[in-house]
Amino acid sequence: MRSLISPDRALLTLGETVRSRRIAAGLTQAGLSLRSGVPLGTLRKFERTGLASTEALVKLLGALGGLEALVSALTPDAPRFSTLDEVLKAAPPPRKRGWRT
Repeated sequence: MRSLISPDRALLTLGETVRSRRIAAGLTQAGLSLRSGVPLGTLRKFERTGLASTEALVKLLGALGGLEALVSALTPDAPRFSTLDEVLKAAPPPRKRGWRT
């Protein structure tokens, strides 16, 4: 399924969200850097641009109490089907022509 948010916008939103959580927790950038183990320069860049490694994001969210939400957001949905017959009934007929350019 196609997303309605661009990757660039998602990165900026992640940075803004971490900044908001940091401020709500009453932490300075230096304080969060110290608690998370993420270098201060990396944190500053992340809050401004949303660019950081996955490891840095996980460390920051761990220090801010958002790690469980990240893991649950990436957990796959439960399967919609329980039997092969249900899958075959729900499958659309095969396409005869392509539809993308």
